[in-house]
Amino acid sequence: MRYAPAMGYRERFVELLADYEVVRFGTFTLKSGRSSPYFINAGQLRTGAAISGLGRAYAERIANAGLAVDFVFGPSYKGVPLAVATAVALSETGRDVGFSFDRKETKDHGEGGRFVGTQPSPGAAAVVVDDVITSGASIRHSVELLREASVNVSGVVIAVDRQERGKGARSTLKELSEDLGVPVLPIVSVTEMVSELYRLDRLSEKMKSTIEAYVSEHGPAPTDP
Repeated sequence: MRYAPAMGYRERFVELLADYEVVRFGTFTLKSGRSSPYFINAGQLRTGAAISGLGRAYAERIANAGLAVDFVFGPSYKGVPLAVATAVALSETGRDVGFSFDRKETKDHGEGGRFVGTQPSPGAAAVVVDDVITSGASIRHSVELLREASVNVSGVVIAVDRQERGKGARSTLKELSEDLGVPVLPIVSVTEMVSELYRLDRLSEKMKSTIEAYVSEHGPAPTDP
């Protein structure tokens, strides 16, 4: 799929999500048990062109935020292709950085160790990439692993911010960012995604209103953007 060069990376990203049916609309039961009118499955991006487009979006978000990065880290297993694709995309802009991911279980034979790819070194700057935040558990675990290796986590980039509340009145994203002490940056928020799809006539007005109502009901308090 080819996208117009004049489009911003967020707009190209939203089209990518729609073209590969990463975002679906209907009635879905989330892991939390909550019923949602939309669902995001990054596993739909399973071709070379799709994962390449995804990597470019992550790379542009990292560059846009000015995050320091010596290597990109993806939590196993869904984060592995994200880290690889992002590192490849960064190399295409002249920034040749490493990529790394963790093993589910520490290997006690061969080269051993917990990490695959670029081995974390003290003082190195890492950006963690993941798809969406549900509880934030995988991101918390990743940051903990990297900090145990004395790595400086400069930020976390996710695909879509669902704009839902955390345990209190704060958004899950803001809660996670404050708890970890690092910026947690989405490529796009769900309201931005919905607005763009509606503008492109790829989402009905009824579904747009349904999702906006869902975000209003389950989002953070109005004083917590």
